[in-house]
Amino acid sequence: MSDDAIRVSGRSYEDLLSMNYDRWFGAAAPTDDCVRLLASLVADGGSVVELGIGTGRVALPLARSGVDVRGVEASKAMVERLREKAGDDVVPVSFGDFVDGPDEGGHALVYLVGGTLFELQSQEEQVRCLRNAALRLRPGGLFVFDAPLPEALESPRMSGGHVVPTGNEDLVVLYRRVHRSTQRYESHYVVTTGEGVHHVHVPFRYAGAGELDLMAEAAGLHLRDRYGDWSGRPLADDSLYHVSVYQKTP
Repeated sequence: MSDDAIRVSGRSYEDLLSMNYDRWFGAAAPTDDCVRLLASLVADGGSVVELGIGTGRVALPLARSGVDVRGVEASKAMVERLREKAGDDVVPVSFGDFVDGPDEGGHALVYLVGGTLFELQSQEEQVRCLRNAALRLRPGGLFVFDAPLPEALESPRMSGGHVVPTGNEDLVVLYRRVHRSTQRYESHYVVTTGEGVHHVHVPFRYAGAGELDLMAEAAGLHLRDRYGDWSGRPLADDSLYHVSVYQKTP
């Protein structure tokens, strides 16, 4: 995925977003639930890979819980921020687009968080990501990701100009535009800080659960579980997104 797909007030993804990502978006994300669920899925041991590891919001606490974590990331600025946060903790990171093939295989689990799969702009790219995730896994290994439910994208709770909690003095307002005819949506974040106002624009190509299952089957992965959020609660009619757990066919 190209860094140019995400724009921040006309500046590149690497430039401004890497410095402010945790401050703007960290408090709104269910990090603790995510770490607990991922750790439970590798309770029997084995290494784990985060695709698009970013600043290590999930990877660092997961590693501190005792899981052997490494990552893939295209942005050097994001990895520099991760290493600043990590201190003496070591989380190996390979530079590159997470759609590309693996450096190695045999991992127990590969995961994506924050709806990142849908940042890939075509079905072809998404299928390639699924296939390459399967190549990274040992037989019976798991690929886990979250994704918004298309039916919920236009709901007031996911769109409509609501405030994203940040836990600090910055104000982040999110609104979305959904293009149903092309299975696309755009997330727009207007961020007000002491340094001014910034506009973060992220385009997505979404897919329903049925399409994702078909793409996964083509990649050698079959659905094992699907939850209503990272806490592991059942998927329900009021769920805004799902967390899907796919298993590599032995």
